[in-house]
Amino acid sequence: QVQLVESGGGLVQAGGSLRLSCAASGLTFSMNTMGWFRRAPGKEREFVAAFRWGDGTADYADSVKGRFTGSQDNTENTVYLQMNSLKPEDTAVYYCAAQYGSIWYSRYVQTLYKYWGQGTQVTVSS
Repeated sequence: QVQLVESGGGLVQAGGSLRLSCAASGLTFSMNTMGWFRRAPGKEREFVAAFRWGDGTADYADSVKGRFTGSQDNTENTVYLQMNSLKPEDTAVYYCAAQYGSIWYSRYVQTLYKYWGQGTQVTVSS
């Protein structure tokens, strides 16, 4: 069983920064993609970023490109999401998720993420 635990959310003013962490435990050796998604109030959950496990390949939603940067610590099985220049529209619950046995092309497909974290709230005040 895989467990994903997010941390690092909080309240920040517009223009500020936060770093989210997602620590994975369990059967991580066969994990191939870790993704970040978010759900804003009254909206559907949307793709934020994805990282191909082990080689540093990353992809970001257009809305966060240039502001959010991800990194991996393979020894700690942890993915980080550094969020800079935060905007009020970034306010959401952020979730990390893990894919197994899928190809990189499927990184946007939420239903192919087998494991999900509990989410961490990010609130950006104007």
